[in-house]
This record gives sequence, structure tokens and C-alpha cells, in this order.
Amino acid sequence: MKNTERSNKRAPGGGSSTSGSPSSTKKADPVENIGLAEIKELIQLVSENQFNEFELERGNFRLRLRKGGGREGYDDLISPSVVIENRQVESRPSTAVATPAVDPVHVVEEEKLHIIASPIVGTFYRSPSPTADQFVKLGDQVEAGKTLCIIEAMKLMNEIQSDASGTIAKIFVDNGHPVEYGQPLFGIKL
Repeated sequence: MKNTERSNKRAPGGGSSTSGSPSSTKKADPVENIGLAEIKELIQLVSENQFNEFELERGNFRLRLRKGGGREGYDDLISPSVVIENRQVESRPSTAVATPAVDPVHVVEEEKLHIIASPIVGTFYRSPSPTADQFVKLGDQVEAGKTLCIIEAMKLMNEIQSDASGTIAKIFVDNGHPVEYGQPLFGIKL
């Protein structure tokens, strides 16, 4: 009995059995193309959120957005790179988004700084509330254990404290921006 059922399932029943299957219905649908406005919205979405990579496939169309190309911790210098593939087209020139070059003089200066990095992923805040004064400003003297900022993660406010004494020489992140684990937050001149 089972063999008969299997052979009936495999045999095309006058063409109606294959046309009713969900997979063949999908293949028969026309491929929906994505517009430039939709691509721009996706780029903005990836830029404004904590995505590192985003990929979309629609039929033969594939879109991949990836953050990268710069030094870790310099999110304001990193632009998302865009890779668009259309498998129906034989060759398509790729367009790369250029990332600004880092001035070698600043790299040498920043290498002398003690870096305070984010211990968690979250949102960076320079003050305990929107109306309060900032914890620290450029040029402030700090002692080890002083609170430098707050990182909000899952509605919890985590105080980030200095692990060294010195002068705040660089603030790498703007208030209210997302931060990744290990991303530089402050540079302290010892």
C-alpha cells in the first residue's frame, strides 16, 4: 500500500499535482525588484542601529550591507559598505563606499593614550540624566574609580569607571550613540 501511495505522489497527475505545490507556486511568482529608495532606507537602518551586517535576498536579487573598513572604535569614521548582486546580470561593477583615511599623526598621539573600552554592548551616555552635567569633559583630571559615563543595556544603567588616573584627552563616542563590546570610549593621558 505504501509503495502505491509513493508512486502516486511522484507521478504527475495530469500536471495538477506539481502546480499546486507551495514550492512551485513560489517559483512561478515574478521576482520583485528593490528600489533605490528602499536600499537607502536599509542603509540608514543599518547605520543607525547595532547591526554589523544585513543581508536581503529576493529571488535572484541579493543585497548585503556591512559596516567595516575602519579602525575599531571609530564608528563616526566608518561608512557602511554596500554590495549589491543581481544573479541575472552577468557582470555588474561594484561600487565601494570610501572610508576616510586616518591621519598618521593622530594615530601616533592616540597610541600613547590609555584607552577605556566598553565592557558591554549598549547606549553611551555622558551624564546621569539629560539635564545633568556630564561626568567628565575633555581636559578633566580623573582618578582611578571615577565614573566616566553610563552605558544603558537592556534598561539597566551601568556606570563605567576609570581604571587609571590622568587627563581626559579623547572622547571617542557621542552622547546617545550605540557602542559595541571592546569599543574605545575614552583616551586618558597618563
